[in-house]
Amino acid sequence: MKKTLELTLSPEIAFDEQKFKQFVLKKLQIQSNQVYVRASRRSVDARSRQIKVLVTADVFIDQMPDSLSVFQKKYDSVANCPQAIIVGAGAAGMFAALRLIELGIKPIVLERGGDVRERRRDLAAIHKKHQVNPESNYCFGEGGAGTYSDGKLYTRSKKRGDFRRILEIFVAHGANENILVEAHPHIGTNKLPQIVAQIRKTIIDCGGEVHFHSKVVDFLIKNDKIEGVKMLNGEKIEGIGVILATGHSARDIFELLQKKQILIEAKPFALGIRVEHSQKMIDKIQYHTENRGLLPPAPYSLVSQVLYQKQEKGVFSFCMCPGGFIVPAATANGEIVVNGMSPSRRDSRFANSGIVVSVDAQDWANFNKFGALAGMEFQKSIEQKACLLAGNSQTAPAQLLQDFVDKKVSTNLLETSYQPGLSSTSLDEVLPTQIAHRLRFGFKDFEKKMRGFLSNEAQIVGVESRTSSPVRIPRKQDLQHPQIAGLFPCGEGAGYAGGIASAAMDGERCAEQLAMIFGNKT
Repeated sequence: MKKTLELTLSPEIAFDEQKFKQFVLKKLQIQSNQVYVRASRRSVDARSRQIKVLVTADVFIDQMPDSLSVFQKKYDSVANCPQAIIVGAGAAGMFAALRLIELGIKPIVLERGGDVRERRRDLAAIHKKHQVNPESNYCFGEGGAGTYSDGKLYTRSKKRGDFRRILEIFVAHGANENILVEAHPHIGTNKLPQIVAQIRKTIIDCGGEVHFHSKVVDFLIKNDKIEGVKMLNGEKIEGIGVILATGHSARDIFELLQKKQILIEAKPFALGIRVEHSQKMIDKIQYHTENRGLLPPAPYSLVSQVLYQKQEKGVFSFCMCPGGFIVPAATANGEIVVNGMSPSRRDSRFANSGIVVSVDAQDWANFNKFGALAGMEFQKSIEQKACLLAGNSQTAPAQLLQDFVDKKVSTNLLETSYQPGLSSTSLDEVLPTQIAHRLRFGFKDFEKKMRGFLSNEAQIVGVESRTSSPVRIPRKQDLQHPQIAGLFPCGEGAGYAGGIASAAMDGERCAEQLAMIFGNKT
């Protein structure tokens, strides 16, 4: 027999497996030895001083528990099936490949960077030597930007696909089943590389192909239908369709599309800085205690509307990383970009989050000569200015938080998780006036919501500029580009996703449309 209970528990019970089981058995007044108790859903409610944990408990009495996951990792060989091309081996590209295999189409995945093992050396070079490999970095390479940046799987875009299925596929490839339980699932940057490698193995074992160091430099188009791609080494590969899943930082792809007069559009995005506190400080603010005990490191989510020159825009936290690190996410030398990541245990002494401002055509008006790439060039100009001020290294400009709000250059900076190092700089020298102004007033508003947030015990690090793609590649209802048949713009780079899970769901949708439109014509 199976019973399901909805419980409100203290953290001491909810996160202690033995106490949790004893509580459930006592509540049900069960004495049978053949009882299995597990949490199938868990979320922390920290809105009041009395922290509560909301738990859905499954209780199996005199029977074996069923699996949390219903997904079965069974893929047939597609070695001799029609092939489709996927450009990019991030979440969108890899999940598109898995879905194509299920639908009887052979995926050919082309990735400009190296595999997850190779990427480690290139990331080390950024940290230690301040050298950026433009083809292999925190954004480019197997697994895409998510692999070595964090691994958060939470998304608000659950209506765009089967979110639970995405989580279960991750579990089938080695992720902990806890991601099926927690309200804000997180794999961790230390665990994702092995999982990504297992997904690659599945693709190859089923007859698909994954090619690294395979940079696409041109599209093969005939009669407004894409027939394949050309790579940097001159090789041409043909397929029944092309899923373009290159990520939000593949600027050369956006430039190629514009050069070939394939319709693209400038897209609003967000830009700002990373703010770093000690995790203890965030725990104290959120949990109202010096010792969080069994509670996970506290996150936060903040938003404010700030008026500047009669226009109100959002200032908000983005990609908050409890127990995490700030990392250098530039994709070329001569630019500084920062991002956040957390290991699976979230055991760093630091907490960081992007604090960003919505930007649109008014902000990049001075770059309109670049047409649809105006937002991208605006973004690039700020990253390059940050690097120039840092002496053309990956040392990031930084300022104590209260000093920034008070327009004071910081005499000393705090200890940081950002390994390339920090340089005391007025962020007003880096950020456009309207963005700096909105950040200041946003921080003042955040202090009202989280007392203690705004102080010189925190610091800001610039610049957080790759929140999403500054370009949208339009597509029709069937997910094909409106001009080019067979071209499926996909994921974050095309402007249709915002993170690992939403990109993965979009990859599946594009694969399904490609198979439905072209799979039965071969």
